Amino acid sequence: MTKRTEDSFLRLIKIVQKLRGENGCPWDKEQTHESLLPYFLEEAYEVIEGVEAGDMNSLKEELGDILLHVIFQADIAKENGEFSIKDSLNYVNEKLVKRHPHVFGDKKAEAAFHAKQNWESAKHKENNRESRLDGVPISLPALITAQRLQEKASYAGFDWEKIDQVWEKINEEIQELKDAESDKNETHIEEEIGDVIFSFVNLARFLNVSAESALRKTNRKFTLRFKAVENELKKLGKEIEDSNLTEMDELWNKAKKMDC
Repeated sequence: MTKRTEDSFLRLIKIVQKLRGENGCPWDKEQTHESLLPYFLEEAYEVIEGVEAGDMNSLKEELGDILLHVIFQADIAKENGEFSIKDSLNYVNEKLVKRHPHVFGDKKAEAAFHAKQNWESAKHKENNRESRLDGVPISLPALITAQRLQEKASYAGFDWEKIDQVWEKINEEIQELKDAESDKNETHIEEEIGDVIFSFVNLARFLNVSAESALRKTNRKFTLRFKAVENELKKLGKEIEDSNLTEMDELWNKAKKMDC
């Protein structure tokens, strides 16, 4: 880190302290650990959007906003006598060294999988956890949770050996869903839909794809194409309620060809 970078970091700390100081901003002064969470979550998702859009200007700005929240939370903690930003920095520095024995110790990690395996093993021991699946935040979106649980199980050695086995499992779960639908058993249908989704998340993991990111991109694509259909209908002087499925399908395929 250069001297200029260090100065910028220290300036951010001082700005936050002034904002929360005696003559600071009323809004900033009344914030708590809890009140800032919705804004932090919003910033985190804006970082994700910047990365997925390949917008580096946006990413630059949003990373700055994330840093602001880190310093903000640490300043509140310091005022409450809980900890300081220095404590957080010391903690993460020590953690990185401990969890990378293949870099700072004598363990070997010939691939990214083995490096992450070492990380998960060290984390499990440090936190004295009962299960290798512990530690996944319950507030994470369901798709991310599913992929993280599968990753943790895999690092512990519980995983399919070949992707063909994953495809077999998907086909098995789809058939079980069809059987549940035929039986008109709503509880069983819900369970099997969950199993099918979980199996497809597993496939995404095997293909090194984020299921959450992939679905977000599909959601955006669907939205763009549907709006394109609506716009084409408006050009024809129609509302979507005045159209029919055949016409909307034609417009949808037109939007698809235009790579919407």
